[in-house]
Amino acid sequence: MNNENMLAVLKALSNETRLNILCWLQEPELLNDDSPNVIREQFPGGVCVGTIQEKSGLAQSVISSYLSSMQKAGLLESRRFGQWTYYRRNEEAIADFLENFAAGLQAKKK
Repeated sequence: MNNENMLAVLKALSNETRLNILCWLQEPELLNDDSPNVIREQFPGGVCVGTIQEKSGLAQSVISSYLSSMQKAGLLESRRFGQWTYYRRNEEAIADFLENFAAGLQAKKK
């Protein structure tokens, strides 16, 4: 992961609500998302934007903007089902970020 990507992730996580969303999506079953089983089977861990918006208490346009920026930073994956968009964590990208961030801090320490 290059410095530009690292900065995009850090910028995305610098907002409390975006950080909360990433944490909420770690345990999507706790969000009480009533998505149809077929969606859960095709996109495991995906949560509807509307459910995330309800949990946050913010306007849907704000949440959509937040989710979009988190997706652009690589933290989230999305899939559209009809008129609804579902998001889930991109665990591989998150692990890559954490590994590179830790390695970068260690390198700077020496």
